[in-house]
Amino acid sequence: MLDYKRKEVYGFNDLVEIMKILRSPEGCPWDREQDHKTIRQNFIEETYEVIEAIDTENSELLKEELGDVLLQVVFHSEIEQSQGGFGIDEVCDGICKKLIVRHPHVFSDVVAETSEKVLSNWDSIKMQTKSQKTQADAIDSIARSLPALMRSTKIQQKAAKVGFDWENVDGAMEKVSEELEELKNALSKSDKENIHEELGDLLFAVVNVSRFLKEDSEKALYDACDKFAYRFRKVEQLAEERNIDMKEASLSVLDDLWNEAKSKN
Repeated sequence: MLDYKRKEVYGFNDLVEIMKILRSPEGCPWDREQDHKTIRQNFIEETYEVIEAIDTENSELLKEELGDVLLQVVFHSEIEQSQGGFGIDEVCDGICKKLIVRHPHVFSDVVAETSEKVLSNWDSIKMQTKSQKTQADAIDSIARSLPALMRSTKIQQKAAKVGFDWENVDGAMEKVSEELEELKNALSKSDKENIHEELGDLLFAVVNVSRFLKEDSEKALYDACDKFAYRFRKVEQLAEERNIDMKEASLSVLDDLWNEAKSKN
């Protein structure tokens, strides 16, 4: 067993050192075997667990889950360093330099007295440092691995920065109606390829409406899922109380149960 000094309180450098030990020849076989791709899903899961802690306002859980995310950052850095690439110091160096460059109103003589001006400067500096010459370049830089609703919002926001946008929410709402009709038309023709395309266009248009309403489409759908799950449980309970077999019941009966559950929410 490797000896590591036990402490009352550990810090960031301890985490880095422990990760090095786990990845060493005398460390853990599982940790040694991992690469960026094998623990990719872990990073995603840990990130969502942080979000869950935030949403439930659980401070103790948030502390734990942030630690798990930090572990992933250190883990990936150690994997890269073991392959002759960057290490955690380079990661820290990079983010520190980025923060300094993108906050010229703090670390230089640029004036930015509002959040809007700060964000405008941030976007401009980001495009310069990433050699993005057009807004299309900025759109292409948005991670394709983002949840689709989130990616849609970011794409629309960047397009809007150069005036490619509706004047108000009415135009966005009309686009939803237009895309819905096009989906209906594709359905009437049983055109599977076109159905897929038009369904995507409809969802994209709905996200646009959310953006105009200053609503987070991802959060709105998240809450809608919770609401449906809650009401569906009520429907099952009502059906059980009345000896109704949901699999055999008519749509009309189920709809009545749903409306009753909805009224009690």
